[in-house]
Amino acid sequence: QVQLVESGGGLVQPGGSLRLSCAASGFTLDSYAIGWFRQAPGKEREGVSCVSSSNVSTYYIDSVKGRFTISRDNAKNTVYLQMNSLKPEDTAVYYCAARGFWNCDNVPQGYAYWGQGTQVTVSS
Repeated sequence: QVQLVESGGGLVQPGGSLRLSCAASGFTLDSYAIGWFRQAPGKEREGVSCVSSSNVSTYYIDSVKGRFTISRDNAKNTVYLQMNSLKPEDTAVYYCAARGFWNCDNVPQGYAYWGQGTQVTVSS
C-alpha cells in the first residue's frame, strides 16, 4: 500500500525553524519527484518546493528561496523540508506528494500520492 506520512509541523515564532519529514511506504521515493505543497485557510494549495527523482533538480517558490531547503535520505525513504527564518505568511497545512515522473511539477494535479498534511503555524 502506497503511503506518505508527514511530520514535524508545529507552532514556532517568527524567525524560527522547523524541519518537515515525508516518510514513504509501499514504494521507493528516489524513483519519484517529490513536492511539498501548502494550503492556508481560504487560499488555494500552492507548490512550495520539489525535488526531481535522483536529485537531478530542485524547485522553490520565490517566497521561500534562500530560506527553505528540500533534501532526500534514501536510506530512510524520506524527504525533508528544512524551513528557516519562518514568517507568519508561511502558516499553512503542508503536504508532501509523489509524482510518478522524474521531473517536478508545481501544480497539485501532477501528483498521484499525497500525505495527510502537517500544520505549521508561525506566530509570536
